[in-house]
Amino acid sequence: MNLSEKDYIRQKNKHLPKIAQWVKEHAEGDPIIPISVSFEERLTRFETDAEAEEECKNIGTKSALPKVIVTMRKALNLGSFFTTGTDEVRQWTIRNGTKAPQAAGVIHGDFEKTFIQVVVYNFSVLKEEGDEAAVKAKGKVQTRGRDYVVEDGDIILVKAGAAKS
Repeated sequence: MNLSEKDYIRQKNKHLPKIAQWVKEHAEGDPIIPISVSFEERLTRFETDAEAEEECKNIGTKSALPKVIVTMRKALNLGSFFTTGTDEVRQWTIRNGTKAPQAAGVIHGDFEKTFIQVVVYNFSVLKEEGDEAAVKAKGKVQTRGRDYVVEDGDIILVKAGAAKS
């Protein structure tokens, strides 16, 4: 629900109870997320994220965008996996329940066709262990095949064969 900046900051709006009642009667369980698009747009004008965070702190609120994004991804049944290289880390969006070959196909269509396996560990494991070397040392890197269902937060290395001409 888009609110004025003033209503968003004070977290009050005269229409919110009526909308909440309608949702309860017609779409029970659907989320209602108050947001102020004008406030969010104003935050984009700051030079740095730190300045925007300081502004939020000063007025006693925070951006609603993280909640909107998480809620939207959940409603659409989306997850993410990551690939890493020497010069970049990349996030890829997939539907939850996607098997490894189809996830590899998101990176490049030939990877799905020539899929062999993935080497995988999850970001939560990386965070717990501290770095990739520690993850490997503890034996938490797995090699998985075609039936592996990619989990939200997986870090994968795709192994594929040569594309057939």
